[in-house]
Amino acid sequence: MTDLATANDLDAAMDRHRVELTGYCYRMLGSSFDAEDAVQDTYIRAWRAYEKFEGRSSLRSWLYRIATNVCLDLLNAGNKRARPMDLTAPQHQASAVLNERPEVTWLEPVPDGRVLPQTADPAEMALAKESVRLAFVAALQHLPAKQRAVLILREVLAWKADEVAALLETTVASVNSALQRARATLAGQGLRESDPADPLDADQARLLEQYLSAFEAYDITRLTTLLHEDAVLSMPPFDLWLRGHEDIAAWHLDQGIGCKGSRLIPTTANGLPAFGQYRPREDGKPGHVPWALQVLEISNGKIVGLNAFLDTARWFPLFDLPEQLDEPDEAEQRA
Repeated sequence: MTDLATANDLDAAMDRHRVELTGYCYRMLGSSFDAEDAVQDTYIRAWRAYEKFEGRSSLRSWLYRIATNVCLDLLNAGNKRARPMDLTAPQHQASAVLNERPEVTWLEPVPDGRVLPQTADPAEMALAKESVRLAFVAALQHLPAKQRAVLILREVLAWKADEVAALLETTVASVNSALQRARATLAGQGLRESDPADPLDADQARLLEQYLSAFEAYDITRLTTLLHEDAVLSMPPFDLWLRGHEDIAAWHLDQGIGCKGSRLIPTTANGLPAFGQYRPREDGKPGHVPWALQVLEISNGKIVGLNAFLDTARWFPLFDLPEQLDEPDEAEQRA
Protein backbone atom coordinates (compact mmCIF):
# COMPACT_ATOMS: atom_id res chain seq x y z
CA MET A 1 0.00 0.00 0.00
CA THR A 2 2.90 2.34 -0.66
CA ASP A 3 1.80 3.25 -4.18
CA LEU A 4 0.08 6.64 -4.12
CA ALA A 5 -2.51 5.71 -6.75
CA THR A 6 -3.41 2.58 -4.79
CA ALA A 7 -3.63 4.62 -1.59
CA ASN A 8 -5.97 7.09 -3.24
CA ASP A 9 -8.07 4.22 -4.58
CA LEU A 10 -8.38 2.70 -1.11
CA ASP A 11 -9.29 6.05 0.44
CA ALA A 12 -11.97 6.60 -2.18
CA ALA A 13 -13.32 3.06 -1.79
CA MET A 14 -13.57 3.38 1.98
CA ASP A 15 -15.07 6.84 1.78
CA ARG A 16 -17.98 5.50 -0.30
CA HIS A 17 -19.05 3.55 2.78
CA ARG A 18 -18.57 6.36 5.33
CA VAL A 19 -22.22 7.43 5.70
CA GLU A 20 -23.63 3.91 6.06
CA LEU A 21 -20.86 2.94 8.49
CA THR A 22 -21.51 6.07 10.55
CA GLY A 23 -25.20 5.15 10.65
CA TYR A 24 -24.33 1.64 11.79
CA CYS A 25 -22.00 2.89 14.52
CA TYR A 26 -24.56 5.51 15.60
CA ARG A 27 -27.23 2.85 16.09
CA MET A 28 -24.73 0.78 18.05
CA LEU A 29 -23.39 3.59 20.24
CA GLY A 30 -26.19 6.17 20.47
CA SER A 31 -23.75 9.06 20.01
CA SER A 32 -23.12 11.02 16.83
CA PHE A 33 -19.61 12.00 17.92
CA ASP A 34 -18.70 8.51 19.13
CA ALA A 35 -19.99 7.11 15.83
CA GLU A 36 -17.73 9.37 13.78
CA ASP A 37 -14.78 8.52 16.02
CA ALA A 38 -15.58 4.81 15.61
CA VAL A 39 -15.60 5.12 11.82
CA GLN A 40 -12.29 6.97 11.91
CA ASP A 41 -10.84 4.22 14.11
CA THR A 42 -12.25 1.65 11.66
CA TYR A 43 -10.41 3.29 8.77
CA ILE A 44 -7.17 3.48 10.73
CA ARG A 45 -7.41 -0.22 11.59
CA ALA A 46 -8.27 -1.01 7.97
CA TRP A 47 -5.22 0.86 6.71
CA ARG A 48 -2.96 -0.94 9.14
CA ALA A 49 -4.36 -4.37 8.23
CA TYR A 50 -5.00 -3.90 4.52
CA GLU A 51 -1.93 -5.84 3.38
CA LYS A 52 -3.40 -8.88 5.19
CA PHE A 53 -6.83 -8.45 3.57
CA GLU A 54 -7.16 -11.45 1.29
CA GLY A 55 -10.33 -10.39 -0.47
CA ARG A 56 -12.36 -13.41 0.67
CA SER A 57 -15.16 -10.98 1.50
CA SER A 58 -16.06 -7.64 -0.02
CA LEU A 59 -14.34 -4.49 1.22
CA ARG A 60 -17.73 -3.39 2.59
CA SER A 61 -18.16 -6.59 4.65
CA TRP A 62 -14.59 -6.32 5.91
CA LEU A 63 -15.13 -2.72 7.02
CA TYR A 64 -18.34 -3.71 8.82
CA ARG A 65 -16.43 -6.43 10.66
CA ILE A 66 -13.82 -3.92 11.82
CA ALA A 67 -16.49 -1.33 12.73
CA THR A 68 -18.38 -3.95 14.74
CA ASN A 69 -15.25 -4.82 16.71
CA VAL A 70 -14.59 -1.13 17.37
CA CYS A 71 -18.14 -0.66 18.68
CA LEU A 72 -18.03 -3.85 20.77
CA ASP A 73 -14.80 -2.65 22.38
CA LEU A 74 -16.45 0.66 23.28
CA LEU A 75 -19.61 -1.01 24.58
CA ASN A 76 -17.64 -3.54 26.61
CA ALA A 77 -16.02 -0.57 28.33
CA GLY A 78 -19.45 0.23 29.76
CA ASN A 79 -20.63 2.99 27.44
CA LYS A 80 -24.45 3.07 27.30
CA ARG A 81 -26.53 6.04 26.24
CA ALA A 82 -30.03 6.82 27.52
CA ARG A 83 -32.88 9.31 27.40
CA PRO A 84 -34.24 11.00 30.54
CA MET A 85 -37.28 8.70 30.32
CA ASP A 86 -34.97 5.70 30.75
CA LEU A 87 -33.44 7.01 33.97
CA THR A 88 -36.07 8.72 36.11
CA ALA A 89 -39.80 8.94 36.71
CA PRO A 90 -41.69 11.93 35.29
CA GLN A 91 -41.79 14.99 37.51
CA HIS A 92 -44.49 17.59 37.95
CA GLN A 93 -43.79 21.17 36.99
CA ALA A 94 -44.50 22.61 40.43
CA SER A 95 -41.83 20.47 42.10
CA ALA A 96 -39.48 19.93 39.14
CA VAL A 97 -35.76 19.77 39.91
CA LEU A 98 -33.10 20.32 37.25
CA ASN A 99 -30.44 17.68 37.84
CA GLU A 100 -27.66 17.75 35.24
CA ARG A 101 -25.83 14.56 34.26
CA PRO A 102 -22.56 14.18 32.32
CA GLU A 103 -22.53 14.24 28.52
CA VAL A 104 -21.68 10.53 28.28
CA THR A 105 -25.08 9.73 29.85
CA TRP A 106 -27.20 10.90 26.95
CA LEU A 107 -28.45 9.50 23.70
CA GLU A 108 -27.45 12.12 21.15
CA PRO A 109 -29.23 13.52 18.09
CA VAL A 110 -27.61 13.21 14.68
CA PRO A 111 -28.06 15.06 11.36
CA ASP A 112 -29.76 12.91 8.74
CA GLY A 113 -27.00 13.51 6.21
CA ARG A 114 -24.36 12.00 8.49
CA VAL A 115 -26.08 8.60 8.85
CA LEU A 116 -28.63 8.12 6.04
CA PRO A 117 -27.19 7.13 2.65
CA GLN A 118 -29.10 8.52 -0.31
CA THR A 119 -31.29 6.00 -2.07
CA ALA A 120 -33.85 6.23 -4.84
CA ASP A 121 -36.06 3.64 -3.13
CA PRO A 122 -38.66 5.40 -0.92
CA ALA A 123 -39.26 2.24 1.12
CA GLU A 124 -35.55 1.85 1.87
CA MET A 125 -35.26 5.50 2.90
CA ALA A 126 -38.33 5.24 5.14
CA LEU A 127 -36.85 2.17 6.87
CA ALA A 128 -33.49 3.91 7.29
CA LYS A 129 -35.14 6.94 8.90
CA GLU A 130 -37.26 4.76 11.16
CA SER A 131 -34.11 2.95 12.33
CA VAL A 132 -32.38 6.13 13.55
CA ARG A 133 -35.34 7.76 15.27
CA LEU A 134 -34.64 8.56 18.90
CA ALA A 135 -37.04 6.04 20.42
CA PHE A 136 -35.67 3.15 18.36
CA VAL A 137 -32.00 3.95 19.02
CA ALA A 138 -32.81 4.36 22.73
CA ALA A 139 -34.47 0.94 22.73
CA LEU A 140 -31.38 -0.58 21.09
CA GLN A 141 -29.32 0.56 24.07
CA HIS A 142 -31.20 -1.97 26.22
CA LEU A 143 -29.75 -4.86 24.21
CA PRO A 144 -26.46 -6.61 24.97
CA ALA A 145 -23.82 -5.46 22.51
CA LYS A 146 -23.77 -8.54 20.26
CA GLN A 147 -27.56 -8.78 20.16
CA ARG A 148 -27.60 -5.13 19.15
CA ALA A 149 -25.20 -5.82 16.29
CA VAL A 150 -27.20 -8.85 15.14
CA LEU A 151 -30.51 -6.99 15.15
CA ILE A 152 -29.13 -3.99 13.25
CA LEU A 153 -27.37 -6.13 10.65
CA ARG A 154 -30.34 -8.46 10.13
CA GLU A 155 -33.37 -6.18 10.57
CA VAL A 156 -32.07 -2.79 9.45
CA LEU A 157 -29.34 -3.59 6.93
CA ALA A 158 -30.98 -6.83 5.70
CA TRP A 159 -27.87 -9.01 5.95
CA LYS A 160 -28.40 -12.75 5.69
CA ALA A 161 -27.94 -14.87 8.79
CA ASP A 162 -24.87 -16.61 7.36
CA GLU A 163 -23.30 -13.24 6.51
CA VAL A 164 -23.79 -12.02 10.08
CA ALA A 165 -22.45 -15.30 11.43
CA ALA A 166 -19.31 -14.89 9.33
CA LEU A 167 -18.87 -11.29 10.47
CA LEU A 168 -19.25 -12.19 14.15
CA GLU A 169 -17.32 -15.45 13.78
CA THR A 170 -20.18 -17.50 15.18
CA THR A 171 -22.86 -19.89 13.93
CA VAL A 172 -26.10 -19.25 12.08
CA ALA A 173 -27.97 -20.86 14.97
CA SER A 174 -26.35 -18.44 17.40
CA VAL A 175 -27.27 -15.48 15.18
CA ASN A 176 -30.89 -16.60 14.93
CA SER A 177 -31.09 -17.11 18.68
CA ALA A 178 -29.62 -13.67 19.37
CA LEU A 179 -32.07 -12.08 16.92
CA GLN A 180 -35.02 -13.78 18.62
CA ARG A 181 -33.93 -12.56 22.06
CA ALA A 182 -33.31 -9.04 20.73
CA ARG A 183 -36.76 -8.88 19.16
CA ALA A 184 -38.34 -10.01 22.45
CA THR A 185 -36.49 -7.31 24.38
CA LEU A 186 -37.52 -4.58 21.94
CA ALA A 187 -41.13 -5.76 22.05
CA GLY A 188 -41.03 -5.25 25.81
CA GLN A 189 -39.92 -1.63 25.41
CA GLY A 190 -43.38 -0.56 24.23
CA LEU A 191 -42.09 1.46 21.28
CA ARG A 192 -44.71 3.89 20.04
CA GLU A 193 -45.19 3.77 16.28
CA SER A 194 -44.19 7.00 14.57
CA ASP A 195 -45.86 8.50 11.53
CA PRO A 196 -43.97 8.00 8.26
CA ALA A 197 -42.37 11.31 7.32
CA ASP A 198 -40.53 10.66 4.09
CA PRO A 199 -41.43 13.19 2.89
CA LEU A 200 -43.83 15.03 5.19
CA ASP A 201 -47.40 14.83 4.02
CA ALA A 202 -49.66 17.88 3.92
CA ASP A 203 -51.09 17.27 7.41
CA GLN A 204 -47.64 16.83 8.96
CA ALA A 205 -46.33 19.95 7.24
CA ARG A 206 -49.34 21.88 8.51
CA LEU A 207 -48.77 20.56 12.05
CA LEU A 208 -45.16 21.76 11.99
CA GLU A 209 -46.19 25.16 10.61
CA GLN A 210 -48.72 25.48 13.42
CA TYR A 211 -46.11 24.46 15.99
CA LEU A 212 -43.59 27.00 14.70
CA SER A 213 -46.22 29.73 14.67
CA ALA A 214 -47.52 28.92 18.16
CA PHE A 215 -44.03 28.63 19.68
CA GLU A 216 -42.73 31.87 18.17
CA ALA A 217 -45.90 33.66 19.29
CA TYR A 218 -45.49 31.86 22.63
CA ASP A 219 -49.17 30.99 22.52
CA ILE A 220 -48.95 28.03 24.90
CA THR A 221 -52.68 27.35 24.81
CA ARG A 222 -52.53 26.95 21.04
CA LEU A 223 -49.30 24.96 21.29
CA THR A 224 -50.78 22.41 23.68
CA THR A 225 -53.62 21.67 21.24
CA LEU A 226 -50.93 20.25 18.92
CA LEU A 227 -49.69 17.81 21.58
CA HIS A 228 -50.87 14.29 22.27
CA GLU A 229 -52.52 14.06 25.70
CA ASP A 230 -49.53 12.12 27.10
CA ALA A 231 -46.84 14.00 25.17
CA VAL A 232 -43.41 14.12 26.80
CA LEU A 233 -40.98 17.03 27.21
CA SER A 234 -37.33 16.25 27.94
CA MET A 235 -34.26 18.51 28.19
CA PRO A 236 -30.87 16.75 28.22
CA PRO A 237 -28.39 17.25 29.88
CA PHE A 238 -31.01 17.47 32.67
CA ASP A 239 -32.70 14.22 33.66
CA LEU A 240 -36.00 16.03 34.19
CA TRP A 241 -38.91 15.04 31.98
CA LEU A 242 -42.56 16.02 32.04
CA ARG A 243 -45.66 14.27 30.68
CA GLY A 244 -49.01 15.70 29.65
CA HIS A 245 -50.54 19.00 28.60
CA GLU A 246 -50.84 20.49 32.06
CA ASP A 247 -47.23 20.09 33.17
CA ILE A 248 -45.75 20.95 29.76
CA ALA A 249 -47.84 24.13 29.52
CA ALA A 250 -47.06 25.10 33.12
CA TRP A 251 -43.33 24.60 32.50
CA HIS A 252 -43.33 26.93 29.50
CA LEU A 253 -45.19 29.60 31.46
CA ASP A 254 -42.98 29.34 34.57
CA GLN A 255 -39.43 27.92 34.52
CA GLY A 256 -39.32 28.07 30.73
CA ILE A 257 -40.68 31.60 30.34
CA GLY A 258 -37.28 32.74 29.05
CA CYS A 259 -38.18 30.99 25.80
CA LYS A 260 -40.81 33.66 25.09
CA GLY A 261 -39.81 35.56 21.99
CA SER A 262 -37.76 32.67 20.58
CA ARG A 263 -37.14 32.12 16.88
CA LEU A 264 -37.01 28.69 15.25
CA ILE A 265 -35.04 27.47 12.23
CA PRO A 266 -36.29 24.20 10.68
CA THR A 267 -33.88 21.29 10.24
CA THR A 268 -34.01 17.50 10.58
CA ALA A 269 -32.47 15.07 13.05
CA ASN A 270 -32.77 11.29 13.37
CA GLY A 271 -35.18 11.19 10.44
CA LEU A 272 -37.47 13.52 12.41
CA PRO A 273 -38.49 17.17 12.07
CA ALA A 274 -36.39 19.46 14.23
CA PHE A 275 -35.80 23.13 14.96
CA GLY A 276 -32.86 25.19 16.09
CA GLN A 277 -34.28 27.38 18.88
CA TYR A 278 -32.83 30.84 19.55
CA ARG A 279 -33.86 32.83 22.62
CA PRO A 280 -33.72 36.63 22.91
CA ARG A 281 -30.40 37.90 24.24
CA GLU A 282 -30.45 38.33 28.02
CA ASP A 283 -28.46 41.59 27.83
CA GLY A 284 -31.36 43.31 26.08
CA LYS A 285 -29.46 43.85 22.83
CA PRO A 286 -31.15 42.97 19.52
CA GLY A 287 -30.83 39.44 18.23
CA HIS A 288 -31.23 35.87 19.42
CA VAL A 289 -28.75 33.31 20.71
CA PRO A 290 -28.82 29.47 20.61
CA TRP A 291 -30.83 27.75 23.29
CA ALA A 292 -31.89 24.25 22.15
CA LEU A 293 -32.07 21.79 19.33
CA GLN A 294 -35.71 20.71 19.39
CA VAL A 295 -36.42 17.27 17.91
CA LEU A 296 -40.12 16.50 17.50
CA GLU A 297 -41.74 13.06 17.47
CA ILE A 298 -45.12 12.80 15.73
CA SER A 299 -47.73 10.05 15.93
CA ASN A 300 -51.33 9.97 14.68
CA GLY A 301 -51.23 13.62 13.70
CA LYS A 302 -50.08 14.90 17.10
CA ILE A 303 -46.71 15.74 18.65
CA VAL A 304 -45.84 13.02 21.17
CA GLY A 305 -42.27 14.04 21.98
CA LEU A 306 -40.58 17.41 22.49
CA ASN A 307 -36.87 16.67 22.89
CA ALA A 308 -34.91 19.83 23.68
CA PHE A 309 -31.16 19.18 23.55
CA LEU A 310 -29.64 22.13 25.38
CA ASP A 311 -25.91 21.69 24.72
CA THR A 312 -25.99 24.00 21.73
CA ALA A 313 -22.20 24.38 21.63
CA ARG A 314 -22.14 20.73 20.51
CA TRP A 315 -25.27 20.57 18.38
CA PHE A 316 -25.53 23.81 16.44
CA PRO A 317 -22.17 23.47 14.61
CA LEU A 318 -22.95 19.81 13.85
CA PHE A 319 -26.29 20.80 12.30
CA ASP A 320 -24.84 23.83 10.47
CA LEU A 321 -27.03 26.21 12.46
CA PRO A 322 -25.82 29.82 12.79
CA GLU A 323 -24.07 31.03 15.94
CA GLN A 324 -26.71 33.71 16.46
CA LEU A 325 -29.58 35.48 14.72
CA ASP A 326 -28.79 39.14 14.29
CA GLU A 327 -31.82 40.17 12.27
CA PRO A 328 -35.40 39.60 13.42
CA ASP A 329 -36.39 37.94 10.12
CA GLU A 330 -33.26 35.83 9.59
CA ALA A 331 -34.98 32.61 10.65
CA GLU A 332 -37.73 33.20 8.11
CA GLN A 333 -35.20 33.98 5.39
CA ARG A 334 -33.30 30.72 6.05
CA ALA A 335 -36.53 28.70 6.24
